[in-house]
Amino acid sequence: MFYKCLIAFLISMVPLIEIRGAIAYALIAGVPAYIAYPVCILGNMLPVPVIFFLARKVLEWGKDKKFIGKFFTFCLEKGHKGGQKLLSGNKGAYVALFLFVGIPLPGTGAWTGTLAASILDLDFKKSVAAIMCGVVLAGIIIGVLSILGINIAT
Repeated sequence: MFYKCLIAFLISMVPLIEIRGAIAYALIAGVPAYIAYPVCILGNMLPVPVIFFLARKVLEWGKDKKFIGKFFTFCLEKGHKGGQKLLSGNKGAYVALFLFVGIPLPGTGAWTGTLAASILDLDFKKSVAAIMCGVVLAGIIIGVLSILGINIAT
């Protein structure tokens, strides 16, 4: 069972697959849900701080480079302006982040949500809380669909 848990942990760290694939794998492989969920949530959340802080640093580093500078500067400026509008108008940014990560659709998840939070200059602690809640919601949805035998791959 350790091997199956390790595989689920590693799957949950892969971008685009994340907890959606890891939970489905773990449950199908026979890992009990009470073990699979903590392992997969931990694996999915492990890269979040790295992405949050590294994405911004990469954009800052690249903004004065010859070929990528204009695009990186555009991303930083657009993200900062968008984040200011989002935060000044209402406090729904973190609810939106939670739902974005929590609804298991292609292109959504902890990686993409963290990248968006970083670019939008959202608060780290609030972002991590929203992302973690979203990861748990996505895991529950996928777990229920897996148990019901609904094929989520099509």
